[in-house]
Amino acid sequence: MSDDQELAAIRNKRMQELQGMQGQQQQQEERMQQQQQAINSLLNQVLDQQARARLNTIMVAKPEKGKQVESVIVQMATTGQIGGKLSEHDLISLVERVNAQTQKKTTVKFDRRRAALDDDDDW
Repeated sequence: MSDDQELAAIRNKRMQELQGMQGQQQQQEERMQQQQQAINSLLNQVLDQQARARLNTIMVAKPEKGKQVESVIVQMATTGQIGGKLSEHDLISLVERVNAQTQKKTTVKFDRRRAALDDDDDW
């Protein structure tokens, strides 16, 4: 086998590998699109128009928070905790509940030693 034939064989093998990887990537993208379509369909079934609009606004403003609320709604719907459509008011209370669960406690530390240096020493 000459060098040209070996090189051609290596190129063909590499091309087949790349095409296989592209096929896997396309399948994964299709699965993700199908999952997103299923989620959107479920949300349309469980939320009224105002609540759906509010959720879309949350998704634009704070995507992470929107995904959290979306996943909570999907979980509630799949476990049968939602009876009928959720109104905008119900969605707001759900968002507040998610905020309360995920809210991080912020603390402010005040270094009294540093503040004490500027105290009444100049008098």
